[in-house]
Amino acid sequence: MSNSHPPYGEQPDPNVTPWSGPPAPPAGYPAYGQPGQAPQYGQAPQYGQAPQFGVPVPPQKSNRGLVIGLIVGAVVLILALCGAGIGLALVGNDDETDPTPTPNATTDRGPGPGTGTSAVPQPSESSPEQPNSNNNNAVTARYSSDMSSVCDGSPILNAATYSGPATAKAYVFSNNPERPTLWSSKLVGSDKRYYAKSADFTTVSVVGCMSMVPGSEGAPKKCDYKASDGKSVSVSYISSRYQLTFFAAKTAEKIGDGGVVSAPATRCPSFISYNKTTMKAYAAPDSGTIEAALDKFLS
Repeated sequence: MSNSHPPYGEQPDPNVTPWSGPPAPPAGYPAYGQPGQAPQYGQAPQYGQAPQFGVPVPPQKSNRGLVIGLIVGAVVLILALCGAGIGLALVGNDDETDPTPTPNATTDRGPGPGTGTSAVPQPSESSPEQPNSNNNNAVTARYSSDMSSVCDGSPILNAATYSGPATAKAYVFSNNPERPTLWSSKLVGSDKRYYAKSADFTTVSVVGCMSMVPGSEGAPKKCDYKASDGKSVSVSYISSRYQLTFFAAKTAEKIGDGGVVSAPATRCPSFISYNKTTMKAYAAPDSGTIEAALDKFLS
């Protein structure tokens, strides 16, 4: 390439670019970098560029985005419709109040047979409460001896209800002065109207309890016996007095006073139970006096 100006009055060479590089290639020839063309004069060939062949083709757009967009739109539309339906269902009940009350499964009664309307809840009639059924000391007797719990203040839940002396069945118990909470049964004649067998304890409505009157002990009587080990023992046999009180078996409430029953110790019994520490034994209340008190109270 020449850097000199064209001669004065002459036209510049159309194939030469003023003050630039080599002349432009003739029309119709490929540009530098295309196949089959050598590097232009004055310029070093450029390496590392991959030649381009053919006519450039614009990249084709993928339809996957459009499909995904359509699917997402359809899902949103379905969810919107479902949400609108649920909303209407929940709000629909607020438009009008249902005039028919819904029966409660635990307190309301259902409609009667043959009727098309719901029954109005009726107040339940509570059954009369068992007397003293809320007493924490109430017990259920399993044997006739369990009826003595009345003497300790415990109602008997399965005892007969006391409805008067004329039809009452009765048991009588007395305690041990050395063990006040130990009650023993006192027998009465089987010919008495108020007599009840041991197996018929649930028919008993009256329980008589006898407790020794404090300070009523008499002078001890010496009774000699042979113990079970063969040794001879001497026991102090003591007389006393007992207070007899009648209670309703089912409620443990006091219903009468049987007076004082004596426990004589004039004769040594053929069999005796005694305290090995104190060598004392207390006489039992007189059976005749007990029956007399029952006859008077239950007549």
